[in-house]
Amino acid sequence: MAAADAASHMAESAAPARFAHIIGWGMAVPERAMSNDELSAFVDTNDEWIYARSGIRQRFIANESESTATLAYKAAQQALEVADILPTDLDLIVVATSTPENIFPSTASLVQDWLNAHDAGAFDLSAACSGFVYALNTAADSIRAGSIQAALVIGAETMSRILDWQDRSTCILFGDGAGAVVLQASESPGGVMSSVLRSDGAGGDLLAIPSVGSIDAEESRAGANGYKLYKMYMAGGEVFRFATRVVSESIEQACGLAGITVADIDLVVPHQANLRILQAAARKLGIDVKKFMSNVEEYGNTSAASIPIALCEAIEQRRIQDQDHIALVGFGGGLTWASMVIRWGIPKPSEQHSSMLNRQRRHVLYRIAKWRSRSRRLRRRVNKRVKGFA
Repeated sequence: MAAADAASHMAESAAPARFAHIIGWGMAVPERAMSNDELSAFVDTNDEWIYARSGIRQRFIANESESTATLAYKAAQQALEVADILPTDLDLIVVATSTPENIFPSTASLVQDWLNAHDAGAFDLSAACSGFVYALNTAADSIRAGSIQAALVIGAETMSRILDWQDRSTCILFGDGAGAVVLQASESPGGVMSSVLRSDGAGGDLLAIPSVGSIDAEESRAGANGYKLYKMYMAGGEVFRFATRVVSESIEQACGLAGITVADIDLVVPHQANLRILQAAARKLGIDVKKFMSNVEEYGNTSAASIPIALCEAIEQRRIQDQDHIALVGFGGGLTWASMVIRWGIPKPSEQHSSMLNRQRRHVLYRIAKWRSRSRRLRRRVNKRVKGFA
C-alpha cells in the first residue's frame, strides 16, 4: 500500500501544471441607445450635469424582445466563434448577473440549453458589479484543479428593468449589455495569475435591490421604508468613497500575489461605474490614467457586464498584446470588490481565426437546440390536453 501511495504521489508531482487562458471573447448590447438628452425629456437632468458627474453620454436599453438571457446568448456565441470551439466542448457555464431572467431556473441554464452545450454544468453567480471577476476566478480555479477543461464565463445585465426612473441618482448611470469569455486549460504558463475577492456585508444597505426574500419585503412593496421592491437604491456618495479606496488596494494585492508590481501592468480593465472613480484610482496607484480602459461614456454602468464588454473593446482596439499583464477590477453591491491579474498570450488576438467547418457545426448545434426546445414545449402541451380529456 505504501509503495502504491508513493507511486501515486510521484505521478501527481510529475503531472504538468495547468493554466487557465482566455481564448475567446464576445459582447452584445441592445439595439437602442439612449442619450443623456433623451433621458432629460422625462428626468430632471441634462447632458452637461450627467457627464460632469459620471463621464456618461449614453447607455443601451433593452426592448421587450431583449433580456439578460438573450444578450448573454449573443455574447456567448461570439466568444465561441473567436475561440473556435464547439458548445459541446464546454464543461461549465457561469453567468454573473444581478438581473437574472428568473429567480430560477438560472440564466446560465437557459444559455446552456440554447447553445446545446449539453455536457456543461451551469449556474448564476450574484456578486453585483464584481460578479464577472468572481465568476472568472471560479472557472479558472476549476481548470487549474483539473476538474474541467473549458468554461464559458458571462457577465450579463438588464439594469433598466430594476431602475426607478424617477430616481435621478441612479437611473442616469446604468445600462444593459453582456460580455463573455471562454477559458481553456493549457500547459503554457500565463493566463489567470492571481485573484483577490473581498466583501464587506456591513455595507449591504448602501447599494441594494429589495426582493421577495427580503425581511423588509412587505414594507418595500408598500414603499413604507422608502425603498421599492425590485428597484435599486444607492447611497451614491458612500459608494463612491468605498470604490476609490478599494480599487487601488485590491489591484496592488493582486499584483503582489502574481509576483509583479503595479508598474508591470500594461492595461487596467475596471468596472465602468464612473469616470471620476477611474481617475482617482489611477492617481492612487501612481500610473497614467491612459492605462485604464474606459468606455463608460458610451455604455454607462452595465454592472457585471461592464468588465467583459470593456475587455472586448480593448482587444478590438489592439490595446492588449502578447504577454501583456492585464488587471481586472470590479466593485459594487455587497459590498463586494475583486481584482485579477492575467498574463495574455494564448492566443494572440491577431491569430484568432474561426474555421468554416466548426462554424457550420456550431450553427447546426444551435438549430438543433431550438428544434429540441420547441418540440419539448409542444409535447408538454399535447400531454396536458390528453390528460385533460382523460
